Amino acid sequence: EVQLVESGGGLVQAGGSLRLSCAVSGFTFDDYAITWFRQAPGKEREQILCISSSYDGSTYYTNSVKGRFTISSDNAKNTVYLQMNSLKPEDTAVYYCAGDYGPCIDSDSDYDYDNYYWGQGTQVTVSS
Repeated sequence: EVQLVESGGGLVQAGGSLRLSCAVSGFTFDDYAITWFRQAPGKEREQILCISSSYDGSTYYTNSVKGRFTISSDNAKNTVYLQMNSLKPEDTAVYYCAGDYGPCIDSDSDYDYDNYYWGQGTQVTVSS
C-alpha cells in the first residue's frame, strides 16, 4: 500500500523559510513521481512542483514560487522535500504531497490528480 506522510509545517514570519518533508512508502518499483500541492482557504488546489524518482530535474507548475521553492529527494530515506524560502503571507495553505507511478505530469495536462495517492497535509501559516 502506498503511503505518503507530510511533516514540517508550522507558523513562520514573512521572509522566513520552512522545509516540508514527504515520507514515501509502498511503491513496488522505482518509477514514480511526487508532486507538492497546496490549498488555501476558499481557493482551488494548486500544483506547485514535481520530482520523478527516475529522471533528473523537476517540474514547476506555478510561477509564483519560482526562485523561492525547490523540490529534492533523498532516496536513501525515501523522502521528498519542499524547501520554501522568502515565504509570503499568500503562501499560507495546507500543503500536500501526492504521487503515483510514472513521470511528472506535463504542466498543460488536464490530468485528474484525484487518481493520485495523497498524504494528509500539513498546515503552513505565514504571518505578515
